[in-house]
Amino acid sequence: MIAYIKGILVSTTTSMVTIDVNGIGYAIYIPIRLLGELPAIGKEVLLYTSFIVREMSHTLYGFLNCQDRELFDVLLNISGVGPKLSLSIIGHLNCQELHTAILAQDFHTLCKVPGIGKKTAERLIVELKDKLHGMPKDSKAGLSFAYPLSTPAQDALLALINLGYQQGAAQKAIHQTLSELPDNADIALIITKALAKVK
Repeated sequence: MIAYIKGILVSTTTSMVTIDVNGIGYAIYIPIRLLGELPAIGKEVLLYTSFIVREMSHTLYGFLNCQDRELFDVLLNISGVGPKLSLSIIGHLNCQELHTAILAQDFHTLCKVPGIGKKTAERLIVELKDKLHGMPKDSKAGLSFAYPLSTPAQDALLALINLGYQQGAAQKAIHQTLSELPDNADIALIITKALAKVK
């Protein structure tokens, strides 16, 4: 298995990038939403990869974080969902959005993804409902939040974890802090107050 590829970004299209690694160019398929997150051409990039071997092809699929790669591999195990459709799903819905759509049985959101009709959406909901419980909901952080948090609160939680605090203790401090602050409190205030509570 090729876990990741790190090298110089040579070129991009809407569906693929080429990365130079010591003089070898790797063509890697990517979700469309990655285009806005990639570094400039000529800069170094690291993509976590899934290597799919078929009778007529050996293909690499790349992602900027491990959570998207894990989700890609989970989607491949669903009947009727191949690499192309899996990439389309991840390209249009991040982990949190997909998680929410599955749990809410939101056919409308799922059917907005190119290649997904009602029958495929039903199959996704049935087969992913249990599998997604063990996966991180936040594709950027790789964290599964025990309680729903607003975006500033999520960012504050990540800041505490990056400072070395345990996730459970940081979550508890954030929620205690939120109960004492107005709903529109900014991230700086949340962090300051939470730091006084975290243990």
